[in-house]
Amino acid sequence: MVINLTDQIIEQEHDYIVQTYKRAPFVLVHGEGVTLYDSEGNAYLDWAAGIAVNALGYGDPELTRAISTAASSLIHVSNLYLTAPGVELAKLLCEQSFADKVFFCNSGTEANEGAIKFARKVAYEKGLTDKTEIVCFTNAFHGRTIGALSLTPRDKYQKPFAPLMPNVVVAEFNSIENAKAAITDKTAAVIVEPIQGEGGINVATPEFLRTLRDLCDQYHAILIYDEIQCGMGRTGTLWAYEQSGVTPDILTAAKPLAGGLPIGAILVTEKVASALHPGDHGSTFAGGPLITSAARVVLERVSQSEFLAHVQRVGTYLRERLSEINSPLIQTVRGQGLMVAIELKVDAAPIIEEGYKHGLIMVNAGTNVLRLVPPLIVEENHVDTLVERLSTILAKVGS
Repeated sequence: MVINLTDQIIEQEHDYIVQTYKRAPFVLVHGEGVTLYDSEGNAYLDWAAGIAVNALGYGDPELTRAISTAASSLIHVSNLYLTAPGVELAKLLCEQSFADKVFFCNSGTEANEGAIKFARKVAYEKGLTDKTEIVCFTNAFHGRTIGALSLTPRDKYQKPFAPLMPNVVVAEFNSIENAKAAITDKTAAVIVEPIQGEGGINVATPEFLRTLRDLCDQYHAILIYDEIQCGMGRTGTLWAYEQSGVTPDILTAAKPLAGGLPIGAILVTEKVASALHPGDHGSTFAGGPLITSAARVVLERVSQSEFLAHVQRVGTYLRERLSEINSPLIQTVRGQGLMVAIELKVDAAPIIEEGYKHGLIMVNAGTNVLRLVPPLIVEENHVDTLVERLSTILAKVGS
């Protein structure tokens, strides 16, 4: 019996890789623009972007050149030695945000772990050794390592790995009253996603974020914005915090920053940076010249006003077109920019599976939410194709 390449890869994945993912039943081999192709030659319009990562899509010439050039020079030297690309990227990040300093790491989870440490170190430097509580919110997702997982208050993620990090307080997202009860003199930091990603594309109100800022100021706590998914142009501004006018003390970034290569960044004010000294934190691979060369290209492109205007325009068009779909399975459409949710009255999984047959790649955000986070270069004609195919899928699944 002859086994084709797809079946062979699927079989070997099952045999040799730890089974922590339920993967799609095909093998991707290359991409172009916003389209991915599998080993059988099937094309898929990509509305997941590697889970909100591939901001410039696939095969971008400028990004490919930057990676190739950097790879032919230096790939890694560690943080014991200086290279120019990391310093240049840090400078650009500070110039394009509230931040005074940057710490590089390798992922969003690592960025949030670092943010926890940084906030507690600020209190420790002041001699406030009992000021250790971290306030997070319902439906949050901050990562899967123990500290970040402790701030992700969902039983299915946390229960098998208990006991978790102590001194975590969970308050209700978008509840000003809950926030006032949760934040006290013992609070070292408050961490919040301006738009929750994995939690269902839930948008924090400006009033809620302003209250968090005021309470952190009142109790001398650090306000952390997790913009790992909603930052870097995803919402139509470079950073999501810009839309509310409320500025954090720490911002964590990751997913799209290096266009698909692994990176995380912790953006901090001088108040935070001044509490950190040599040996307080570190990372072997972080901020290397290959990764930061790629990230600089992405940041320079995404931060351009015309690029952000494109995200706003297509994002508005996407929400408008989705709202036109006449399906009893749709409850609401919500989001900002190209971070959009379709809340369904049924589970999203069968719709995602059916989408593969219609050349669509989509992901969920919770059981009944379709999450649309495409490459930021997506166009209106791609939206039209999505709406046409998704309408067919919803009619089939709902029949």
